[in-house]
Amino acid sequence: MTFEQLGLSADILRAVAEQGYSAPTPIQAQAIPVVLEGRDILAGAQTGTGKTAGFTLPLLHRLAETTRKGSRTVRALILTPTRELAAQVGESVATYGRHLDLRSAVIFGGVKINPQIQQLRRGVDILIATPGRLLDHVSQGTLDLSRVEILVLDEADRMLDMGFIHDIRKVLAQLPERRQNLLFSATFSGEIRALAERLLDAPVSIEVARRNTAAESVAQRVYRVDRGRKAELLAWLIGSRDWRQVLVFTRTKHGANRLAQYLDKAGPSATAIHGNKSQGARTRALAGFKKGDIRVLVATDIAARGLDIDQLPHVVNFELPNVAEDYVHRIGRTGRAGREGEAVSLVCVDEDRLLRDIEKVIGRRLPAEVLEGYEPDPSIRPEPIQNGRGQRAGGRRSEGARRGGRPGGKRSGSGARRARRCRWQYPLHRQQQPRSGDAGVG
Repeated sequence: MTFEQLGLSADILRAVAEQGYSAPTPIQAQAIPVVLEGRDILAGAQTGTGKTAGFTLPLLHRLAETTRKGSRTVRALILTPTRELAAQVGESVATYGRHLDLRSAVIFGGVKINPQIQQLRRGVDILIATPGRLLDHVSQGTLDLSRVEILVLDEADRMLDMGFIHDIRKVLAQLPERRQNLLFSATFSGEIRALAERLLDAPVSIEVARRNTAAESVAQRVYRVDRGRKAELLAWLIGSRDWRQVLVFTRTKHGANRLAQYLDKAGPSATAIHGNKSQGARTRALAGFKKGDIRVLVATDIAARGLDIDQLPHVVNFELPNVAEDYVHRIGRTGRAGREGEAVSLVCVDEDRLLRDIEKVIGRRLPAEVLEGYEPDPSIRPEPIQNGRGQRAGGRRSEGARRGGRPGGKRSGSGARRARRCRWQYPLHRQQQPRSGDAGVG
């Protein structure tokens, strides 16, 4: 199938061709005709399958078919969970709508609101927004959503995970009852289906990948290692295997900062991206990573949502996610659009349960190995995993966290002394480096 067969306008086909695309991806081939018919959609597709163009192309076509006289008001609203994803979708709308008489704007928090107000006053046809900043504009009376014709919820599963359900309900209350609704999600959880039942009218359900299936073009492997030697092992992997572009996931913002600082000193250029960074800093970090000036980008799950990096070869789970489904989102950053990629997870004794949960979600065991020189110390006992707010993952604050110290409290013995070492204070060098020819080096 070609894009010409989907019924898109000549101006949109021209923009698509200028980007070098000739054939739609499976999600695009299935979603575009349905959206053009004006029907609601519940669409599930993994990250990197082309779902953004799956709704932007037909959305642009439908809006361009009919024009409104007088001042421009928002006719299409695209809600995203993060700033990065909003910016990515905004780029897609601008790229494919370059030959159309349509205006678009992207609004999100973390930046000044006045320039956004001025842009909205000039008139906008397509608005891409995060829920919080959108409601800020609604409360200030700078945004009218009463004439929205098409609503898109992108990464709906992530919006629910981030607690945006109440904001979404407030936004829906501002919209006209008669409209087209497009709900896109990486997974079809029970919550997503419940939201779809309330939001969608006789939707067409499209699912191009098995539920919670990890991208099949991604080679996945696990390296067993002590928690205190993860950064050391990661630095060695990057250097010895000449990884030029690596996206690394941590659970917390502080952990991302400390790991990026360690790696930057150890050799590979690295920086961190997370919610505490200013939007300017996040944009610069991502731009440097895409250009190759920065070799390693260390991110939290939320900050990485919506990152669109062509041909990203390596993703590393420095720490496994607390929510097993997030593993699928993480590794979906590589192996995009059918390209090959590699996802490596560094797993310590604390994360055995998390690993089992991930394997249940993806429906298979992940190959695990130990690299010579990095064998786990059997005397180190598991410690409770913190979720970034001083709480055990799935539980209450640990005693150590309440005291302001390390979770798990005091320990004794030689193994305990090794475990007590701050997990972020890694040595830059160690006495014995594994050699590429050694047995056990994958």
